[in-house]
Amino acid sequence: MKKKITLLLAIFGLSFGINAQESVIPNMDPNAADIKFETEVLDYGVVDYDSNGLREFKFTNTGKSPLTITSVSGECGCTATTIDGKKGWPEEPILPGKSGVIKVKYDTKREGRFEKNVTVTSNSKYATKKVRIKGEVKAKPAVGG
Repeated sequence: MKKKITLLLAIFGLSFGINAQESVIPNMDPNAADIKFETEVLDYGVVDYDSNGLREFKFTNTGKSPLTITSVSGECGCTATTIDGKKGWPEEPILPGKSGVIKVKYDTKREGRFEKNVTVTSNSKYATKKVRIKGEVKAKPAVGG
């Protein structure tokens, strides 16, 4: 009986402690840049094996300061954000109200369904934003015939 009371008091104490904590929301600059994507999920649909895997995320700076994208990274080696040796995102600041694109390229020599995250780091109100690509690559065609 003593163990049950102790356990009950411990659970009550933990739940009270959790409820007593305040959630801390960072004080965001009301004039900060803010990135708004046209879509946060790019659906490739069903694509042929070894077809063009290049797609673009379109975005707008909806904030009040210039938006600077510092990096864009794919979840794995199958998703490139550097295209032909160049960054797939604007290197110059995007002014408030202006738009830009982030290019990503999925390796379509990988058969089957895929769903991958792309992380965008910037000076936006939220320093990192995840967007996603998804789709399916058809099987490699049989050689000969």
